[in-house]
Amino acid sequence: MHEVKKPKKPLIFYYIIVLAALLLINFLFVPWAAERQVKEVGYDTFMDMTADKNIGEVQINQQDNEIVFTDKDNTAIYKTGMVEDPGLTDRLHDAGAKFSGQIIEQESPILAFLLSWIVPIVIFIALGQYMSRKLMNKAGGDNSMIFGMGRSNAKVYVKSSEGIRFADVAGEDEAKENLSEIVEYLHNPSKYREIGASMPKGILLVGPPGTGKTMLAKAVAGESNVPFFSMSGSEFVEMFVGMGASKVRDLFRQAKEKAPCIVFIDEIDAIGQKRDGRVGGNDEREQTLNQLLTEMDGFETNNGVIILAATNRPESLDPALTRPGRFDRRVPVELPDLKGREEILKVHAKKVRLDESVDFAAIARMASGASGAELANIVNEAALRAVRQNRNFVTQADLEESIEVVIAGYQKKNAILTDQEKKVVAYHEVGHALVAAMQSHSAPVQKITIVPRTSGALGYTMQVEEGNHYLMSQEELENKIATLTGGRAAEELVFHSASTGASNDIEQATKLARAMITRYGMSKDFDMVAMETVTNQYLGGDASLSCSAETQTEIDRQVVELVKKQHRKADQILAENRDKLDELADYLYEKETITGEEFMEILTHQSSVPIQ
Repeated sequence: MHEVKKPKKPLIFYYIIVLAALLLINFLFVPWAAERQVKEVGYDTFMDMTADKNIGEVQINQQDNEIVFTDKDNTAIYKTGMVEDPGLTDRLHDAGAKFSGQIIEQESPILAFLLSWIVPIVIFIALGQYMSRKLMNKAGGDNSMIFGMGRSNAKVYVKSSEGIRFADVAGEDEAKENLSEIVEYLHNPSKYREIGASMPKGILLVGPPGTGKTMLAKAVAGESNVPFFSMSGSEFVEMFVGMGASKVRDLFRQAKEKAPCIVFIDEIDAIGQKRDGRVGGNDEREQTLNQLLTEMDGFETNNGVIILAATNRPESLDPALTRPGRFDRRVPVELPDLKGREEILKVHAKKVRLDESVDFAAIARMASGASGAELANIVNEAALRAVRQNRNFVTQADLEESIEVVIAGYQKKNAILTDQEKKVVAYHEVGHALVAAMQSHSAPVQKITIVPRTSGALGYTMQVEEGNHYLMSQEELENKIATLTGGRAAEELVFHSASTGASNDIEQATKLARAMITRYGMSKDFDMVAMETVTNQYLGGDASLSCSAETQTEIDRQVVELVKKQHRKADQILAENRDKLDELADYLYEKETITGEEFMEILTHQSSVPIQ
């Protein structure tokens, strides 16, 4: 949709320009003009005028080494330099000159005062009154709108045939179904009024970053074909107390004038955080929130104004904001599933030229856990790779490589490993893959590589689920921990030492084991008791223990025991399949990158131990 841009500069900008101009005139031009009235002459002219008795007032400034004098009628002012002249005083007395101890006025003092101060002040006040009246008329009589500080700077998108539609937003079918009701209401409100139903005043879109909350809001406006006001929550917070509340009032005033319309507040948690009653808190944010609550509830109904808001921190919002009557409906915008990822890839792939052999289902499986923004980035990275290789179409290999770029970064072409380091990395990655393949309930291996990446990884093993996976059993979690310890187990088995390459594996294994005990209730001692609480579930899921010190000690002991048990399991699997470990590591050492099919072909050829 096309954006209607407002003037960027507030009126206070023009006030400053006018004031600067007046000061410039007062301090530079007026003194310069005054100095231009004094005529500088030679000493001979001064002597001639004295001899002709054409001298009025005379002022001798010995400090400045100059003589300032006027003619007999005091109509002109002259200035000359002083020279050694012993008889000067007598000649001036004989010529009838009047000696002045004060500075000779170059112009009328009243006129100078008027020009220097009174006239600029009158002009400035008159201009200020005119601009204030004009601004007050625009602001509807609200004093807080002066200088534009209390005006809402919301971006307004008007009707456009090229706007975003629901067809442009894929992978969020449930969210679109919820929001399509808003579109129908804006098109045909009488259908709902006849039965006595009313639309929710506010709809809250919650979900992780990059899932398309803002795009969904714009799609609602595009489908409804109504004006769309967009503003970020942080734009309401001002340095001056009360300005944020004034912006809220102005935003809703504009919305009511253009109703039916949609008001979208992005990152509403910036102004909608819980009021905890602390003394000395941010009064500006609290007043802004109170004004927003009043506008959404109030004594008058906002007919035709639908409020959409987005946040990825719903737990931090004030309960008064999320209660029914304000934000009546919460629409989750979660990460897309397998089918959703495939549809999102197809939507973004419409913009690029593709090879006929591209399999979006395979790419969607490889991009498990990716958001809509990340999937769009994957398609764009694939197109860039095709351009770098002088091709005018995108292939399956481009898309697969772009997934690895998003996950692990670009290949480091100048990173050269020694033969020993390369061999250690090969055994490490094959250890992961072999432990995963020899266990049941593990995702199949898709790719193994020992090519260093810009993220710092010297290699990685990619496992891809066959379909959607929403639940994980205790056996699957334990197998995943064993797979994570497989790299270190292979190093210990072959080289009888450990390297720093397992740091990320150790971190993930420990985190997973702790979650099993504290959050998933998979400990026999603690049973179904939660020892850990998760905050900011959409922003990484920070966890904090909520138990005694003695319980924390027991949790640490069980975490260590669980990881050690799975480490021993990985040791056993690799020891029993040592021949395959050596064969696969040698093959990976030579090829640097092998596919899942190559891995399984070597593994299943006369495998020494059946899969558990």
